[in-house]
Amino acid sequence: MRQYLSRFAYANGHKMLQEKTGLYIDQLQAQGRYSFTLEELVKKTGQSLKAVRRALERLQAKTRITRVTRGFYVIIPIEYRQSGMLPAEWFVHDLMNYLGSQYYVGLLSAAALHGAAHQQPQEFQIMVNTQRRAILVKGLRLRFFYKRSLDASSGVVSLKTETGSIDISGPELTAMDLVRYQKSLGGLSQVASVLAELAEKVKPAALRDVILREKSMAFCQRLGYLLDRLGFAAKAHPLSDWLAVEKPLPVLLDPSRPRGKSPVDRKWRVFENQTIQIDEL
Repeated sequence: MRQYLSRFAYANGHKMLQEKTGLYIDQLQAQGRYSFTLEELVKKTGQSLKAVRRALERLQAKTRITRVTRGFYVIIPIEYRQSGMLPAEWFVHDLMNYLGSQYYVGLLSAAALHGAAHQQPQEFQIMVNTQRRAILVKGLRLRFFYKRSLDASSGVVSLKTETGSIDISGPELTAMDLVRYQKSLGGLSQVASVLAELAEKVKPAALRDVILREKSMAFCQRLGYLLDRLGFAAKAHPLSDWLAVEKPLPVLLDPSRPRGKSPVDRKWRVFENQTIQIDEL
């Protein structure tokens, strides 16, 4: 009899915890929040870590929530139950706060959010100032790119999302980063295809601010060359003005290829060791 009562009490207690957990998640969603942490839920319910984890496992099985990384969960509304995952921009700000990492959404993901979606990126790309491994969950890949300095004043803007706002590189910083990380993005031709759309939103004054803070001469030369070839010479004026003062040595357009007998673009001081091919829009 005692054993029966003990099992009954355990089952009843677990059911109550399940209901309490589900109710709290419903309340978060009603408030427009779509993420929470394990630690937060333990404090809210007053239950043991083991008991709360068990309750969350049951909710995951029902696709009510999804664990993105250890201790961090997202709430899945009905319209996303089939995929079992939210768009990354709905929770990336909370995730990076949880991980304690400075960040901004960048590269192809930033370009797409700015409207330069020539090709939808197959991963969500995030710039961080600490080395991090990619996170793969429910078909969504969060890829982190290391950048030593993430100065929030050098071209990072706030973008409103369904759940609040996220930090994202503005068009000018996005353009510079695309050239900097071109090797990881499919090469300069791929980057140029994206720039052909993104350049419409680049503002020369904002680009000047970015280059003065980034101080990346070689990337400045390559970006100016690409913008010029794409028909955006006016946008590239701040770059050419800076180069005229600094008078840098010529650089390879594609640093991964040999110089060979490639000609030099004297305006941008770039060895044209690659032919840029732009995809049709």
